[in-house]
Amino acid sequence: MTAVAKSVAAESETPAGRLAAVLPGIDALVREASEAVRARVLKNGKIDSATFDREQRATHGLAWLATYRMALRELHSWSERLAQEGKYGAIEEAILRVGAAEYVAQIIGGIPMNQGEIVRAADLYLAPGRPAELLGDAASDLIADGGSAEARAELADLVRKADGRYGFGDPALDETLVQFRDEMHRFAEAEVAPYAHAWHLANSYIPLETIQKMSELGVFGLTIPEEYGGLGLGKEAMCVVSEELSRAYIGVGSLGTRSEIAAELIMGGGTEEQKAHFLPKLADGSILPTAVFTEPNTGSDLASLKTRASRDGDVYKVNGAKTWITHPVRADLMTLLVRTDPNEPGHRGLSMLLAEKPRGTDGDPFPAQGMSGGEIEVLGYRGMKEYEIAFDGFEVPAANLLGAVEGEGFKQLMKTFESARIQTAARAVGVAQSALDIGLRYAEERVQFKRPIADFPRVADKLAMMAAEVQIARQITYFAAREKDKDHRCDLEAGMAKLLGARVAWAAADNALQIHGGNGFALEYQISRVLCDARILNIFEGAAEIQAQVIARRLLEQAA
Repeated sequence: MTAVAKSVAAESETPAGRLAAVLPGIDALVREASEAVRARVLKNGKIDSATFDREQRATHGLAWLATYRMALRELHSWSERLAQEGKYGAIEEAILRVGAAEYVAQIIGGIPMNQGEIVRAADLYLAPGRPAELLGDAASDLIADGGSAEARAELADLVRKADGRYGFGDPALDETLVQFRDEMHRFAEAEVAPYAHAWHLANSYIPLETIQKMSELGVFGLTIPEEYGGLGLGKEAMCVVSEELSRAYIGVGSLGTRSEIAAELIMGGGTEEQKAHFLPKLADGSILPTAVFTEPNTGSDLASLKTRASRDGDVYKVNGAKTWITHPVRADLMTLLVRTDPNEPGHRGLSMLLAEKPRGTDGDPFPAQGMSGGEIEVLGYRGMKEYEIAFDGFEVPAANLLGAVEGEGFKQLMKTFESARIQTAARAVGVAQSALDIGLRYAEERVQFKRPIADFPRVADKLAMMAAEVQIARQITYFAAREKDKDHRCDLEAGMAKLLGARVAWAAADNALQIHGGNGFALEYQISRVLCDARILNIFEGAAEIQAQVIARRLLEQAA
């Protein structure tokens, strides 16, 4: 055997080599599944909406299968980048080994869309044994190696010995992003983490002093161009910041993302005057925004919303109801989606208003004429408070119509969906990492039968799988962000990152609470908060079912 042949053979025996060998088979499986599902939902060469809806188990299952393919590709890409930089060490290899084996095993045996719905080959109109047949011996070798008790025990042991300050496994960031991560981690550990649980239990607002410090760090102007007072950084930087802040408290992580989406709306659709007026104030945190889109009984069906804005001279008068509005009391600016054309029932009749308002207080939440509301008490995702809002003749200057053209609101909002889903995925990674941090700490400190409970395999297995899945979710999220930074269309990647990240966050929080046993059910323990915070991630910015629906439609349209 030549030296080159020996090198290739040696590479194929590594976890990364085994994963590389199975990826072509997964590509083939996705192609076959796409063809099988497409045959069910196409009529006359186009997707039939009624059939598409009836076939949700197949279409959503296809979305999950394709998401797993992208996750495994990015896990392998992550290992290659680290290897090139000489940073691929024992814990990174153990993460790849365990994570890849588990995800490939699920592709063969059944992918959990959630804890009660498992999608299998037959659901995709494939023969039950087809995944194993296509993936072949490469998959068997991968699973035999990384799916063993020994592999999980090795990863758990490495996690227990690691510093863990910035998570487990090198995230493969460049030097600039590492510096941002370090700075945000220091801030979060000093100014957020020690107080987050008390804020949650009291259902109190994140203090304005904390928000001011976030502003001084540049959180609100992170992705706003420098010409408007921002830092002009990309979406990957946003992911790093959102992740570290959300690791301490999801409410704090979400405050920054609210400013980013408002700024993106204005950058993408605003007039030059609107950009010059609002963007510098968003960047320095002198105004705080809130998104006012959702209405009672509309949910994700934004095109059916009814809140009406009628032009009356130099103002629009707004009438209607909105719900699930986050942080509206202390917000200075509402990005308000309204119907300006009552004769157009669909999305073409919608417009976006940049509606300014005075800040309120708990005692007087909406000190603005024509505006009232009541708080919606929630399990988690606190610190900003949720409200339902009624508008009765609330006035907005006509000059604050985004873009100065009616009927563009839905299109303007759609342009922000990629960023919104990427940042939600980043928040999910932060919450998942928090669950792992808390679960690991408890498992080391809790002694039963004269041993830390981390010594017991069922606890160690949970820690190992959490570490693997958090890194997988992180890498798929960073990949989507990099695609966005390259100005590539990435609605598919963003949706997949959000879909997987939200499930990983919930699984991590649930497993970490299980590690706590009965104590996890007590409000005094932080994991009770993290569990509640994790649960919302599968719902907002597109519920998991809606997200899978969108992904599946794009996949089938691509291949049609």
